[in-house]
Amino acid sequence: MNKRVVITGLGLVTPVGIGVEQTWQSLCAGKSGVGEITRFDTSGYQTKIAAEVNDFNPQDFMPKKDANRVEPFIAFALAATRMAIQDSGLVIDSSNESRVGAITGCGLGGLRFMEDTVQRVTDQGPKRVSPFFIPMMIGNMAPGMISIHFGAKGPNSSLATACAAGTHAVGNSFRLIQYGAADAMITGGTEAVISPSCIAGFNSMKALSTRNDEPAKASRPFDRDRDGFVVGEGGGILILEALEHALARGARIYAEITGYGMTGDGYHMTSPPPDGNGAVRCMEAAIEDAKLDHDKIDYINAHGTSTELNDLYESRAIKTVFKEHADSLAVSSTKSMTGHLLGGAGGIETVFTALSVANDKIPPTINYDNQAEECDLDYVPNKVRQATVENAMTNSFGFGGTNGTLILSKYKA
Repeated sequence: MNKRVVITGLGLVTPVGIGVEQTWQSLCAGKSGVGEITRFDTSGYQTKIAAEVNDFNPQDFMPKKDANRVEPFIAFALAATRMAIQDSGLVIDSSNESRVGAITGCGLGGLRFMEDTVQRVTDQGPKRVSPFFIPMMIGNMAPGMISIHFGAKGPNSSLATACAAGTHAVGNSFRLIQYGAADAMITGGTEAVISPSCIAGFNSMKALSTRNDEPAKASRPFDRDRDGFVVGEGGGILILEALEHALARGARIYAEITGYGMTGDGYHMTSPPPDGNGAVRCMEAAIEDAKLDHDKIDYINAHGTSTELNDLYESRAIKTVFKEHADSLAVSSTKSMTGHLLGGAGGIETVFTALSVANDKIPPTINYDNQAEECDLDYVPNKVRQATVENAMTNSFGFGGTNGTLILSKYKA
C-alpha cells in the first residue's frame, strides 16, 4: 500500500519577498515584482523588464566562502532549503540521513555564469576560466549542494524539464516517499537567468512582454491585452514527509499531496496543441491518482504565463476536463505578480498552492482588466479571495510539450 505524503516545511525566495510570510503577504496584496532590469544594460533590447529578486544576501543563509562559490540559482535553492527545514523542524543526522533526499528542478542552470565565462575566454583566453565554472553551471549542483550543506544523503537528482521542472521534482519526490524509497524529501525548483542571452532569445521568439513603460502591468495572464510573459527568478522549496514520519515527530502539516500527473504533448517544440490535449490528460491523470471526483477541486493555480496561446489553450483544457464544474472553479495565475520563473515556477507555485490549502485564501490574478476571447473562467481578478480550499491543483507546462500537475488536499487524519 502506498504511503501518504504530507508537506511540513516551506521556503521561498521570490521577486515579491524573501521568506514565506513576506511573499504570501505580497501575493495576497496583489503586489507586482516586475520592474526595470538592473542585471545588465538593456540598450538595444526589445524587453527591458523582468521580475528580479531584490534585497537577497546569500551570506544571510550560508558562509561567505560558500556564497562566493555558488551561482544565484544554487544560492536561491540553499536559502529556501534552510528556511523550509527550519519551518518543518526536521532534524537530519546520522540516524536518518540516508532516508532524506533532495530533488530540484531548474531549466537553464548557471546561464549567467556561462555567458560571463564565454566572454572571458574570448577576451582573455582559456587560462582565465575559473575552476568553479563547471560546478557552478550545472543544474544538479542545486540538489548536490543541498545534500552537502544539510547532510541529506538519500535519493538525489535534478530535473531540467523546462517550465515543468519544479513540479516534476515535487511529483517525483512524492512518488519516492509513496513507494518507500525515502522518509523525507527536500524538493522544489530554482532559476536565475535574467541575462542578455535569455532575454534576447525569448525576444527572438516574440515570447516576452514589451510593456516597458508599465512594468507592474506587464504580466497579465488571461487578459485580452497580454503581450507575452515576464522572466522571473527565485526558488521555492518544500519538505515532504511520509505521514507516519511527520506524525511521529509532531510536525505541522500544511497539506497532503494526493495526486500527480505528467504527460507529453508530442506536438511542437514550443506551442501546446490548440485543444490542450496534453494538459487535459495531465490533469485527468492527477485527478485519477488522487481518487477525487472532478467537482471536488476548488482551486487551480494555473500555469498562466500571460502569452496568447498558453492562456487560451490552458483555459480550453480546464473546460474540457471539468465541463460544467469549470464555471465554479477558482483559477488564478500568480505569475501575474512573480513573473515566470521557468524551471523554478513549479517550486514556488506548489508552495503557493499549499498556502492556499492551509489558509483558505486564493491569491489573485492581477492586471486582469478585460476578458479575452475564450478566456472566460473565474480568474480571481485583482483581489485576494477568502474561500474554503479542500483540494487544489497546480499546473506546469514546458517547452518540448512536457506537462506536470499536482493535487494538494487538506490533511485529514
